[in-house]
Amino acid sequence: MSLRHAVLGLLAEGPASGYDLLKTFDVSLSNVWPATQSQLYAELGKLAEAGLVNVAAEGPRGRKEYEITQEGRAELRHWITEVEPTRVGRSDMLLRVFFLGQVDPEQARAYLRRQAEVVGRHLEHMQAIKGFVESGEDNLSVYGRLALEYGMRLGAVQKSWAEWAEGQIR
Repeated sequence: MSLRHAVLGLLAEGPASGYDLLKTFDVSLSNVWPATQSQLYAELGKLAEAGLVNVAAEGPRGRKEYEITQEGRAELRHWITEVEPTRVGRSDMLLRVFFLGQVDPEQARAYLRRQAEVVGRHLEHMQAIKGFVESGEDNLSVYGRLALEYGMRLGAVQKSWAEWAEGQIR
């Protein structure tokens, strides 16, 4: 996935300013594809140059509202239906697990405990936004619920595994 397609997907739901897009990222997409303000604004510029979005309106203090073009909508649909998702094949967390035999057992257990805690905090964050996502009936809410549920289930498995793995180290 790319930031390009995340922005196109959000704009496919309706025009928005960079600020509005950033707020939407913070409450929904940050769990799937985080973006900083500078990344988002740079991507909006690239999308406009490529003809995939237009500036629909300009307001005070240079505020621009962007809308997706037909070319942008076609690119988004092509990406959704015809481009196979990239499967992550690397995990530096698991690479470290593979070499935990190089540290003493208490350090190895502490590492795994931290991994369970990190995932636990991430799960708490997702639980906190669940009500917001479930409150809407728009496309972003309906399909956002599916993505959120995936993240919550995956996180629960990761946390359970880390707790189990900690107990395996003698």
